This record gives sequence, C-alpha cells and structure tokens, in this order.
Amino acid sequence: QVQLVESGGGLVQAGDSLRLSCAASGRPFRSYTMAWFRKAPGREREFVAAIIWSGVRLDYADSVKGRFTISRDHAKNTAILQINSLKPEDRAVYYCAAARYRMIRVESQSAFWGQGTQVIVSL
Repeated sequence: QVQLVESGGGLVQAGDSLRLSCAASGRPFRSYTMAWFRKAPGREREFVAAIIWSGVRLDYADSVKGRFTISRDHAKNTAILQINSLKPEDRAVYYCAAARYRMIRVESQSAFWGQGTQVIVSL
C-alpha cells in the first residue's frame, strides 16, 4: 500500500502561483510513477501531469503545458506540482495518484490516490 497526502491548495487570485505537494509513504517512493489529476465542479476528473518513477519522462495535459511543472523529491518522498499564472478554469480539487513503474495518463492506470486538495481561483 502507498499512502498519499496532498497539501498546498487554497484560495488564490488569477495570475498567482501555487505549489501543491503530495507526500507518499508506505512503499519505496523511487519505484512509483506519480501523477496529478483534477476534478472541476460539474466535470469529470482529468489528467494534469505525470512524472515517471525514474524522473526522466514527464507528461502534461495540453491545457496546462507551459504553466504547470511536475517534479519529485526522492529525499522527501514528495511529488510537487508548481502552478503558475493561475486561471479561473484551474479551479478544481487536485488529486495525487501513484502507480508502480508504469506511466500514468488515465485514471485506470493509477493504483493509489490521495484525498485531494482544493484550489479556488478568484478574479
């Protein structure tokens, strides 16, 4: 089992930046691909970004390319999502997900999920 705990969400203004963190525990962090998904009000949960277990491959949804950056800190067993130039449409609950070794692009590829952290963007 892998336990994932997200943090860093909150109420921000459009144009601000935010740093979301996902702390992982329970299994060797290095062997897990980490990903972020988000669920906006009235919409399905969607893929945002992923970083493979080795860190050498990154993947982003087209809607966030250039503004979102995913990274991982093996020393702290943490995955990070840096969000810049926030827009009102970025409002959502952001979920951290993990899967052993394989890349993540859709929900079914994720074996473990966090509880989510909410991001609200005001004008």
